Amino acid sequence: MIDPGESFGDLLTHALHILPVALALVAPVVALGAALLYRVRRGSLALTMTVLGLVPVIAMLTGVLGVSGFMFTATFTTVALVCLLVVAVTLPVALMLGRAIARRSVWEREARERERAAEASRRELVAWISHDLRTPLAGIRAMAEALADRVVAEPGEVAGYAHRIGGETRRLSDMVDDLFELSRITAGTLALTMSQVALREVVGDVLAAQTPLATRKRVRVLADAAHAPVVLGSDPELARVVRNLVSNAIRHTPPEGTVAVQLGVEGRHAVLAVDDACGGIPDGELTRVFDVAFRGSAARTPSRTDDDQVGGGLGLAIAKGLVEAHHGRIGARNHGPGCRFEVRLPLAG
Repeated sequence: MIDPGESFGDLLTHALHILPVALALVAPVVALGAALLYRVRRGSLALTMTVLGLVPVIAMLTGVLGVSGFMFTATFTTVALVCLLVVAVTLPVALMLGRAIARRSVWEREARERERAAEASRRELVAWISHDLRTPLAGIRAMAEALADRVVAEPGEVAGYAHRIGGETRRLSDMVDDLFELSRITAGTLALTMSQVALREVVGDVLAAQTPLATRKRVRVLADAAHAPVVLGSDPELARVVRNLVSNAIRHTPPEGTVAVQLGVEGRHAVLAVDDACGGIPDGELTRVFDVAFRGSAARTPSRTDDDQVGGGLGLAIAKGLVEAHHGRIGARNHGPGCRFEVRLPLAG
């Protein structure tokens, strides 16, 4: 015990006397705590914070107990009670703080990953679109210069050049429309005018419009719309979803192949399935078919003819965005001689 009447020098001497003892007892506890922290460094942040809070308290109790000669004196009891009070307060705070920091760290990491993925997608999109814009522009420029220089003068050839310029212009216009639609989807500015939409009528109109493309490709298009589901949605956007899926299936189906469109109902959802004869999608690409500017491997992508209106690889990405805007789901899987794209939309009412 320390005598209250002792001078400052005596107190200092006493402190210097017990300091080596206290350090000798505390050092092993701190070392064990450091080792434990190293072991749990890859664990949860809450556990790390708990160990970090307990180690100093245990070290202090060990030092006080050793200095007191390992006797449970009144002083030690007081210190122990204070330490228990500190633990009771700091341990819940450490747990809550650790969990909060962990959640924030996970959120920041996921945000960084999403930002990197978005940036990579933007770079890929710019590369694809730059290539696809240059090709028709170069053709239009060459044909326009040939017409201006009277390299082509025969009426039939002039008409042919004019027809090809018109086709390339329409292709460029479609690509610009796709980019504008995709920008609205990704920016969250897509405004839908919702009403009850009969999907059978939408499918019928789209198939009628896609008949010329199927005829040029010599692809049969079969429709099975035994059900007539009605969904709550925007007619133009749903028509675009169906058009993108059907045109994609026709483009990737070889001549004399078949594209089948089925419409049905499962539970509280309308189901639209589009089957093609593309030969299937590699397993490594199934999860990427809806990515921006993704076109698949050369095995699945037939060689392009002059009649093919191949866009910038945005059709399926736009379809996915529009389906999700209607609170629906879209997926792709290998099926039969090709693959199946399936859309599920909530029924109206």
